[in-house]
Amino acid sequence: MDLQAIWLHAIENAALIAARVSMLMVFGPFFGGTAIPLPVKAGLTVAVTAILYPTLQPLPGPRDASAWLAVMLGEAAVGLVIGLVMNYVFEGIELAGAVAGFQMGFSLETAIDPATRAASPVLAVFYQTLALLLFLQLGMHRWMLLVLARSYSYLPVGAARVGAAGTAMLLRASGRMFLTGIEMAAPVLLVTFLTDLAMGLLNKASPQFPVVFTSISIKNLTGFALMMITIGLWPGILRGYFEQALATAERILHLL
Repeated sequence: MDLQAIWLHAIENAALIAARVSMLMVFGPFFGGTAIPLPVKAGLTVAVTAILYPTLQPLPGPRDASAWLAVMLGEAAVGLVIGLVMNYVFEGIELAGAVAGFQMGFSLETAIDPATRAASPVLAVFYQTLALLLFLQLGMHRWMLLVLARSYSYLPVGAARVGAAGTAMLLRASGRMFLTGIEMAAPVLLVTFLTDLAMGLLNKASPQFPVVFTSISIKNLTGFALMMITIGLWPGILRGYFEQALATAERILHLL
């Protein structure tokens, strides 16, 4: 094999590794946010690919175009699965913020989400921003990269194939974000429900009392008070969610 063929083979294999890494950089939390410029993402992809390349086992020899494309899609699916499953947690937290904000009377107040640059309910943006800060503080971005690197031990380059079993489990895992949203919003939902119930009973007992004008303020105060009490529990709660998401991603990868 001449020098040109050796270089072409090395570039081909590096592209396959970069496919797995780049999909995580596009779809993974923090790395996939629009706040990170595309040149930075490209640089991270090249850096991680360069680190992984010499640590992997010898890669297969030259292959035809159709086989190479199938391998490329399989490699991209690995990074996509890790990124999507981790993002399910953030989507659930954003849902919790939207539901809690609606209950507290903030459904019409919007803010720019720094991760997506889209207008979202203000409490949903607060929830997601706090979750992202805890994600970084807990070092989950490093754990996510570790799961990517560890995936080569049971899914070498060229071994991943998109199948029905892995796709079905990925779709089932997406339902977890709704459960996460309900669990995170449950304290505010309970408090606001009890506040509405108390205001309704008060209105029945004293029809002259201005329930319409006072109920929203009371729900805001009680909701914020509860958030300040429970926010100290978020690191432990979110650590559990993130670790569960990483474990789910690895189970799905074993089915590819």
